[in-house]
Amino acid sequence: MTAADLRHVDTWLFDLDNTLYPPDTGFRTAIEAAITDYTERLTGLPRAEAYALQKRYLAEHGLTLRGLMIHHGVDPDEFHGHLADLPLEFLARDASLIGALGRLPGRRLIFTNADAGHAGRVMARLGLDHLFDDVFHIGAADFIPKPDPAAFERLSAAHGVDPESTCFFEDLAGNLEPAAALGMTTVLVGEAAKRPAPAHVHHLAPDLAAFLSAARVKEPALT
Repeated sequence: MTAADLRHVDTWLFDLDNTLYPPDTGFRTAIEAAITDYTERLTGLPRAEAYALQKRYLAEHGLTLRGLMIHHGVDPDEFHGHLADLPLEFLARDASLIGALGRLPGRRLIFTNADAGHAGRVMARLGLDHLFDDVFHIGAADFIPKPDPAAFERLSAAHGVDPESTCFFEDLAGNLEPAAALGMTTVLVGEAAKRPAPAHVHHLAPDLAAFLSAARVKEPALT
């Protein structure tokens, strides 16, 4: 792996789910199943049809919740309450990743389509909560999810983000496109990074900890 030159970066922006932990932990499956449970109960559809509707809303709106809000008047707090007790035993701390994140100079922010409660639980479980300055969650974005450019506008307004000195890490290439259009450096993380990527992806990080450990930065942080 060639070390990425990220010496221009002073704001480090990370997606949370399937980016700061591997997607094959089983946690993604648990989240998806809980959303299907909710959709099935809400609509009264057979499970297969509820799952198909869930995926259609995800494709059309960038987030299943957004589709449920628009078409069914769902209260986001009630929806997130349904997901609040998901088991976290799927997730484990990664000492290499903790160390790699800790050396990054400047601000470290989470940018997630999940809610604040979910983000807090997951980050604490992974031992990452002390490494980040803030979480920009779906509520802070007025329930407009990535990759909608409006979500990036709200992030930038809330945190004074300068795209030219920001690096964004994501497991979904589509979510990196608006970031690249703004001028951010983009890094595709995980399994998707093992395949050819579109031009708006600037770096590939199949192993996030290894990528961050090798990256050239301004001056490694002490913590």
